[in-house]
Amino acid sequence: MRADRIFGALFWLYLAVFAIYLFAPLIIMGAAAFNESRFPTVIPWQGTTTDWFRAMWADAAMWQSLWTSVLVAVCVVLIVVPVGTAAALVLTSLHARARSFAYAVMVSPLLTPGVVIGISTLILWRQMGVGGGVFLIVLAQSTFIICYVMLMVMARLQRFDRTQEEAALGLGASRTMVFRRVTLPFLRPALLASAGLAVLQSIENYNTTLFVRGFETPLTVFIATKVRTGLTPAVNALALVIIVATVIGAIAYEIARRRRA
Repeated sequence: MRADRIFGALFWLYLAVFAIYLFAPLIIMGAAAFNESRFPTVIPWQGTTTDWFRAMWADAAMWQSLWTSVLVAVCVVLIVVPVGTAAALVLTSLHARARSFAYAVMVSPLLTPGVVIGISTLILWRQMGVGGGVFLIVLAQSTFIICYVMLMVMARLQRFDRTQEEAALGLGASRTMVFRRVTLPFLRPALLASAGLAVLQSIENYNTTLFVRGFETPLTVFIATKVRTGLTPAVNALALVIIVATVIGAIAYEIARRRRA
């Protein structure tokens, strides 16, 4: 009984430390957006203000960089979701030995440093007369984000009962109809999750994007430039708005899911 209490106390202690480690930086970052100091800090606290939110709305360069990141993320999703799904379907249909080799080749971009992917993409496409920009950013990011989609879809396919496809084919359905009516609905949760992950991976990527951006300035590059030239709490205000919007979206999705259930 005493051992159970000790184990329970250690578990809650670990949970508290983990929560502090996870959320303390976000709380400090959000609080800095309300500090009058022109530096993003909470110590010393010079007074409460909302001026940095007004500065955020007036910063045209910041919004342009955010729009660039969103545009890139949408284009990346349009590429990686169908290609990653196709790769997962191909891998699950291969023989065990061929599957191991193909799996190693397809996952290799995850093991490649982002700097290498960015430089190699830039060198390759410059030989074809294509300079940096949104096009190259999308291609460079897609090379490794596809792997995440493929892995998530493969994990979902491992729970798929192939007899459902065989039954549909036996009843006269075409393979296109089987994929659209049987396989695709089963994969929908994995596809939605992988699309969300692709958006996050695209927006937060810096190492690869830096080398292929050309004259474009995505949000991560904009923030990194501000760190060198003079970061203000306006960036904290933008981050706080994004976090609040994400939390509200997650809560709304959970409420909708429970109502459907």
